[in-house]
Amino acid sequence: MSRTAVAVLGTGIMGAGMARSLCRAGLDVRVWNRTRSAAEPLAAAGAAGAGTPAEAVRGADVVITMLTDGPTVLEVVRSAADGLTAGQVWLQTSTVGPSGFAPLAAFAAEHGLDLVDAPVLGTRQPAEAGRLVVFAAGSQRARATAVHVLAAGADRTVWLADDPAGAAASRLKLVVNSWVLATATGAAEAIALAEGLGLDARVFAETVAGGGLDSPYLQGKAAAVAAGDFSPAFGLATAAKDARLILAEAEAAGLRLDMAAAVATRFARAVEQGHGGKDLAATYLVSTDG
Repeated sequence: MSRTAVAVLGTGIMGAGMARSLCRAGLDVRVWNRTRSAAEPLAAAGAAGAGTPAEAVRGADVVITMLTDGPTVLEVVRSAADGLTAGQVWLQTSTVGPSGFAPLAAFAAEHGLDLVDAPVLGTRQPAEAGRLVVFAAGSQRARATAVHVLAAGADRTVWLADDPAGAAASRLKLVVNSWVLATATGAAEAIALAEGLGLDARVFAETVAGGGLDSPYLQGKAAAVAAGDFSPAFGLATAAKDARLILAEAEAAGLRLDMAAAVATRFARAVEQGHGGKDLAATYLVSTDG
């Protein structure tokens, strides 16, 4: 039997980890990245590099996009159009928000692609380990075709709807990411406050550890801040983009989210100060505006 062929467009922090998980599961993986050097290391895992998006997707059963934002996804799939075939399943895993998803759904309809709105929850380590959570909306046919792909990359897939056009998965991803960004920011500010009041940087996380206020995510970000290790698991510039999406969609829905607005402003300041390539825990570094 032929192996399921999967094209991964975008091999940054998340895309590279996902591609490695797919290779480990024995799938036929082709990868493309705008900066080719970012995709080349995946050859050691068994992935075949492609020079263009069209080359990567040609003959693939499933196409995965893991790119920065909606406009970038649309640009890349448009450039892949010559290699696309009606009926291909497209797992759109980037965080684009419902407004950013609409033109992607229109492109899929135009080219006869079986689109799945499938943003993922997780960072570098879960992507590398195949332990992501996928929020998904797509047809029963797409589910059946992509089942082995999803199983290779994720611990769990939360199916929300058969029709992806409503962007239910993209809407849920923003809800969850609002909590992620608030938690990371809250941990950073609590640690900064502790230090500003003359306490040890570790005292906050140690005090809440194991109690009702604790979470593994909080402990992980607090440990990164205390160690000064801001190697990116979830890039701060990407988090800033997500913060803008959350705020824009909230405003469009007639909501006033004061914390989301403050987080978006804080992350924008961190990017302006040159921390965009670091982990989102580096929001701690702008607490003093120094």
